[in-house]
Amino acid sequence: MSIVKINVLTVPEEQRETLEQRFAARAGAVESSDGFEWFELLRPVEGTDTYLVYTRWRTEEDFQRWMAGRGRAAHGGGDAQGDRPRPAATDATLWSFEVVQQTGPRQD
Repeated sequence: MSIVKINVLTVPEEQRETLEQRFAARAGAVESSDGFEWFELLRPVEGTDTYLVYTRWRTEEDFQRWMAGRGRAAHGGGDAQGDRPRPAATDATLWSFEVVQQTGPRQD
């Protein structure tokens, strides 16, 4: 089964819009990658400053290939002169999981 990577981002309230705009601007950067299955950016709604970036991959190797190639470029940011914008998140942690059971919508 698949593997899941969840990037846990601490984002101060004043940086939320910036973070969401950056993800919107690079929409499509991961979808065509070999082994990519799913992406979600989850905004907090219950008194926390933690965003979750959920991606699902066919294998760990597919994820690692993306991180070594397009993932590095997607996370690099910056402009034509190579200047990187100020990070929107103040902290980031990567969680890794294996999918051991899944359920989809019922097909009636």
